[in-house]
Amino acid sequence: MITVWGQDLTVLKPLGALIGGRVIFPFGNNGQWAVGPQLGWSFQPNIDTLLHVTDFSPLLRYMYGFDSKNNSLSVNPSQPALARNLQIFPTVGFQLSPNTMLRFWDENGMVYNSAGGGWFVPIDAMVTHRLDKNWVVAVGASKQLVQTFSQYDWSTYAKVSFNF
Repeated sequence: MITVWGQDLTVLKPLGALIGGRVIFPFGNNGQWAVGPQLGWSFQPNIDTLLHVTDFSPLLRYMYGFDSKNNSLSVNPSQPALARNLQIFPTVGFQLSPNTMLRFWDENGMVYNSAGGGWFVPIDAMVTHRLDKNWVVAVGASKQLVQTFSQYDWSTYAKVSFNF
């Protein structure tokens, strides 16, 4: 998977907005490519609050899946339906200490399955810790709340990020 972001200095920067795209490669057992445009914002409060809110950073992404040339239901009968979904991330962050944050809906957002209908709405929480200027580590978990479109029941994850 690769995600690319960009920002126009005259229109998007004053709005705090970014545009980008994501490509998911057909690795694993599904043989499906997926591509999607995305639009995100970042709103940061000017005053410190009792809850120490650091940001509200919503993200919208629409993913569109397609098969590779030689991948069909007859070749790969276990392949899932092609991705056609709107992903909504109402990300909000809280400062726990100078280098540690609690973030909600940063990794696993809400998903609307536009191909077959149905929503998947999880509660997602992640604790991030900045080791230095470039390195961040994080651990998180997610649990489905609304599932008229099946994704998962529970999920745990960890990540290491290098920022430059």
